[in-house]
Amino acid sequence: MKVQIVRGSYETARGDLLAVALPENRLSAPLRKLDRRLGRLLSAAIRRKEIAGKPGDTLYLSAPDLPVKHVLFVGIGKPEDLTLDRVRQAAGRAARAARDRGLTRVSTDIADLKVKETSPAEIVQAVAEGFHLSTYRFEKYKSKSKNGKPPLDLVTLLFSKTPPRGLAGAAERGRTISRAVLWARDLISHPSSDMTPRDMAAQARSMARRRGKVAVRVLGRDALRRLKMGGILGVGRGSDEPPCLIVAEYRGRKGKPVALVGKTVTFDTGGISIKPSAGMDQMKDDMSGGAAVLATIQAAADLRLPVRLIGILPAVENMPSGKAYKPGDVLKTMSGRTIEVLNTDAEGRLILADALHYAATLKPDLIVDVATLTGACSVAVGNRAIAMMGTSREAMDALKEAGDRTGERVWELPLWEEYEDLIKSDIADCKNIGDRSAGTIVGGIFLKPFAGKVPWVHLDIASTAWTEKDLPYIPKGSAGIAVRLLLSFLEKRLGRR
Repeated sequence: MKVQIVRGSYETARGDLLAVALPENRLSAPLRKLDRRLGRLLSAAIRRKEIAGKPGDTLYLSAPDLPVKHVLFVGIGKPEDLTLDRVRQAAGRAARAARDRGLTRVSTDIADLKVKETSPAEIVQAVAEGFHLSTYRFEKYKSKSKNGKPPLDLVTLLFSKTPPRGLAGAAERGRTISRAVLWARDLISHPSSDMTPRDMAAQARSMARRRGKVAVRVLGRDALRRLKMGGILGVGRGSDEPPCLIVAEYRGRKGKPVALVGKTVTFDTGGISIKPSAGMDQMKDDMSGGAAVLATIQAAADLRLPVRLIGILPAVENMPSGKAYKPGDVLKTMSGRTIEVLNTDAEGRLILADALHYAATLKPDLIVDVATLTGACSVAVGNRAIAMMGTSREAMDALKEAGDRTGERVWELPLWEEYEDLIKSDIADCKNIGDRSAGTIVGGIFLKPFAGKVPWVHLDIASTAWTEKDLPYIPKGSAGIAVRLLLSFLEKRLGRR
């Protein structure tokens, strides 16, 4: 998909579809003029309350008297309430409307909107992201495309005045970031038979080979034993697929790195504490944290960010077998801390225990882990927020700001020491579950000691990694969540230092 930026108007726009941003309950002079060219069909639809300009509203009209064939009005709400993500959503709705109708050339004025404290370049990047992300389809395993319609070919961003310089670069940034998100979605969408720990390692190596400043090491079972990573080895014991630790480093600068740790359970049956069969197929998405970390490193390299990143992915399958770890077992982790296993379906924290301690030994400035850790997350924050906990106030504040801008919003939960009583064990240093209360917080409390004294943030993406319905720029299925969040956070962090 090519994105071009031009000065133009509704009357001069070319292509198959003109996507027009429609504010709530107000028509500007250009919109009133366009309405007249459309035989006042827009104002008639407003009177009939078919559209009001609220976010999510759309109206599709034929345009026989315009150079374009069709016009789509996309509601953006009140202009004073406009956010960057609402812009992104409007672009996503326009892109999907074009795709669903087989239209390949779109012109739009959405990038010409104004958002408080937001530059034109940021708006153009958001629009580009909306177009690229919303039209994703995972069809690798289809013998024929179910849709059968051509993809979007050209998007023209219309500006009423001469657009500022640098906007083409902003559109390209949006494409680069979107490409990384779509790669993460692909990794997650593959069936687990084709995305084992070894396949994840191969994907990481392939990504690194195409980028000069990225290096990948894969620590196999023997190396894990030497490092005494009992958490990873214990969880991986039940599977014929060997576990591994994938370490991907991007050297965009010298100095201390930021460590990104991604939970990478390529399939989670629950182990001996086996899950119900309903919905178990979705457990291929339990490596969404690892996919997000790899995609973030890819995008950082492609954008040439001046940052040093180390991605750490503990990769396992959690399977039941005669070799599998069992409730009642005690695992000794790399840190020396022992864990009484009461539920083998709380396996993510066991592999993260080793990965976090390994990250801490590298002496980074900061550790951020990304994990589909707890089912309780959807109860705590629903499916619109990432649960966040940690020990770095600066990093958490910056992640909240980044979440608001990217639409991948976070909500902080407490790590009060009183919660530590919930994971006290009679026979080990801790146990891997608490009672039924504060499940998401207990996950964070469990992980906290393994980061040691390094500033650390935990992101639980369990409720946002997968969507059961189409969202404005996230089609049903894997979301590729946290890639844009982490990139925005890293860029702001660079700007402050």
